[in-house]
Amino acid sequence: MAQLRIALAQTNPTVGDLSGNADRLLTWTRDAADRGADLVVFTEMFFTGYPVEDLVLRTSFVDASIRTLGEVALRLREEGLGELPVVVGYVDRAGLAPRIGQPKGASLDAAAVLYRGEVVVRTAKHHLPNYGVFDEYRYFVRGDRLPIFRLHGVDVAIAVCEDLWQEGGPVAVVGQAGAGLLVAPNASPYEKEKDDVRLELCARRAREAGCALVYVNQVGGQDELVFDGDSIVVDAAGELVARAGQFREELLVVDLDLPVSTAETGAFPYDAGDGSTITVDRLVLSSDPVEPREPVPARVAERLDPAAEVYSALVLAVRDYVAKNGFQSVILGLSGGIDSALTATIASDAIGPDRVHVALMPSRYSSDHSLGDAEELVRRQGINAQVVPIGEIVDAFEKEIDLSGLAAENLQARVRGTILMGLSNEHGHLVLTTGNKSELATGYSTLYGDSAGGFAPIKDVPKTMVWELSRWRNAHGDPSFRLDAERPIPENSITKEPSAELRPDQRDTDSLPPYEVLDRLLDDYVEKDMGVQELIAAGHDPALVTRIIRLVDTAEYKRRQYPPGPKITPKNFGRDRRLPITNRWRETTS
Repeated sequence: MAQLRIALAQTNPTVGDLSGNADRLLTWTRDAADRGADLVVFTEMFFTGYPVEDLVLRTSFVDASIRTLGEVALRLREEGLGELPVVVGYVDRAGLAPRIGQPKGASLDAAAVLYRGEVVVRTAKHHLPNYGVFDEYRYFVRGDRLPIFRLHGVDVAIAVCEDLWQEGGPVAVVGQAGAGLLVAPNASPYEKEKDDVRLELCARRAREAGCALVYVNQVGGQDELVFDGDSIVVDAAGELVARAGQFREELLVVDLDLPVSTAETGAFPYDAGDGSTITVDRLVLSSDPVEPREPVPARVAERLDPAAEVYSALVLAVRDYVAKNGFQSVILGLSGGIDSALTATIASDAIGPDRVHVALMPSRYSSDHSLGDAEELVRRQGINAQVVPIGEIVDAFEKEIDLSGLAAENLQARVRGTILMGLSNEHGHLVLTTGNKSELATGYSTLYGDSAGGFAPIKDVPKTMVWELSRWRNAHGDPSFRLDAERPIPENSITKEPSAELRPDQRDTDSLPPYEVLDRLLDDYVEKDMGVQELIAAGHDPALVTRIIRLVDTAEYKRRQYPPGPKITPKNFGRDRRLPITNRWRETTS
């Protein structure tokens, strides 16, 4: 057996920032070298960030990715790090002749090994995901070669992300060809209720491949997606050896005792078990095992509980959206209700209360307790606040145009949206919207009113979960949160009956069922795609089913115009769920 010290670089790259990501790789590799690592593994498409979407269709972008790879290999050698092999993801191209149906440029979701100033290994993802948030048939062609490189006597194979999630392919070939270690760079986004599928997956694939497995996952926010890290190391029997934390960058270092290989080098074709053939390329970087060392203690981070996971995902998403898009501050309307209270708290935890601004915009229908609850939250958190009464502004509109009923209610929301966007333009704040998933599903948001903004932190959070997260945050904190306040949300904001306060004595239950009932129905219709008969068979009231799905279906045009927000459920309004706006299909009970 030979000892290998592996450094898992659970990192937060920025999409398109090739030079910045390259600098980060140098910094992290130097840290790994200082800790005695024999191999460093970075995440999928680290140099370019992930996902790059249509950037990959630009020749200039792919050229820059390939060029950066070579330049970084030289920089590693020049900075005395050339003897430490680095596995890193990037975008390559297959060099195929153009043809109809093939993505422009025939790009590859690739990984490489940098060693002694050169790119000594290149490989590419074989299985391309094309479900949920993934659309990789649009961008990539699949790889058909599997490199196995010998490092200090141990044969190491590489499989990229989806190659672990599908049957056959590289893992099946590793099982036939044999290797002492399988490393898997990943960019696997977070969603709640995944349970511990990654650990079970890694354990199963390690047993199939017959070797230890190192799973390195990206962390950070990228538009609608949040990546939670949670990198994993298992041995050949599938037993957990080490695990990184969630929602934070970390260099996880682990020592593994692995079998020494005497296999012949060269190229050998194998049946991949999925109707394709994969060629194994064997090469030797170093044959002699390292001198035995005292192993570093294996660290297994505890996983967060469900509410902590979701809340941490939302905080990280806001923090990265603000930072990566160059905003210095955020602003939102603070009503005293639970949705805006939770949004403000997430923002304070993400970027610090000194960078959070709120506008309190009471109308003639605002209750005293709403203004008082908003002022109490400002006091508890120390955020920046100003009061902008909208009564006279609304009156001025109504003098010039005759509006009544819903139109008059929506006017108030649109005045508030105009005020927030004006303050955004004046001071450069990013406007955060405060609508939750239950409201968006049923169309209970006002276009160009409460939907006006740049980012929607709780867009994918059902109303019942809004309360759950608020209670959790009042009872818990985290060292990464930048708000140092006990019970930051006033209790009255959590316990009072929800109301938009756009007409006298208005309550949400005037037009919607209790949120506990509504959210269960929405989960079955939106996330599970049940039809009417299935919904009724699942126990939902037939009349309520008819009413709610009509609301959901007719609000599609509104959701298309809502700002992006972090995905935390299995199916969000955005990348996951794509329905036509112009659509005459209606679910019926017949």
